[in-house]
Amino acid sequence: MNLSELTESMEQLLVERNLRRMAELRPALESGYVLRAGRLLADADSVLIGTGFPVLETFETDGPLGAIALYKALEQLGKKCHLACADPLAGALDQDFEVLKLQAFDLDSARREAESMLATLKPDVVVSIERPGLAEDNRYYNMRGEDISIRCAIFDYYLTLSPGSSVAIGDGGNEIGMGKLQAEVSALDIHGAATSCDELLIADVSNWGAYALVAILEALTHTRLLASVEHHETLRYLSERGSIDGVTRENTLTEDGLPASAGADLLGQLQQRLDEYDPSQENEKV
Repeated sequence: MNLSELTESMEQLLVERNLRRMAELRPALESGYVLRAGRLLADADSVLIGTGFPVLETFETDGPLGAIALYKALEQLGKKCHLACADPLAGALDQDFEVLKLQAFDLDSARREAESMLATLKPDVVVSIERPGLAEDNRYYNMRGEDISIRCAIFDYYLTLSPGSSVAIGDGGNEIGMGKLQAEVSALDIHGAATSCDELLIADVSNWGAYALVAILEALTHTRLLASVEHHETLRYLSERGSIDGVTRENTLTEDGLPASAGADLLGQLQQRLDEYDPSQENEKV
């Protein structure tokens, strides 16, 4: 299996369950997006990763789990990383990670915050993983159609104003980056996000898109990364800090209503594909 076949296989795997009709959106994306996003990250020196979708008065497991996995993989590769999120997630993570606390809830303040922090941190790539995206009316909505703007610090400008590249992962259509497929998302029964990005990854669970990025980084850098992803351990870590499942709204070791074993199985399938990858088939410099 060469790199093109590897990324094609991963992209198909990520939407295999088609939980929120992401498989129907996939043909609208130019194939190879996992590889292209991975190359952006492999070439970067500094990466800013935004995550955290508010549910009730706390945060859901989908998003932070994948963000932490990607953060650790990039650090292993010598990249400078920051996690961008708002409270209560920011406070839950700041003892263990470099955290940029998002604090702006109105558009003007958010633009100023993004301009200032982008100038300070100078990220080569800004990544959004399951972060709510502004709809066309500049409001935020969850999958139930509820307006959750009052609980959403604004991260969109970090992608749209960044002089570097942007990568986003979504699984339903209301996340940052899904504006890249705005016409297709408009056919779904949701308030879709309008904010776009350079490279969009879609998945049945956004965490799994981040796991695919870790896998492709392993292939690109010839550095063992995927086996270090601590799926169950990170779920427990987040649960102890108040996470809830975004679907059930319960503090359980689950993602979007799926048991922890589903994410573990996905990691195993990504590893199988990596094991089938043959670097000797590549004629280009990766």
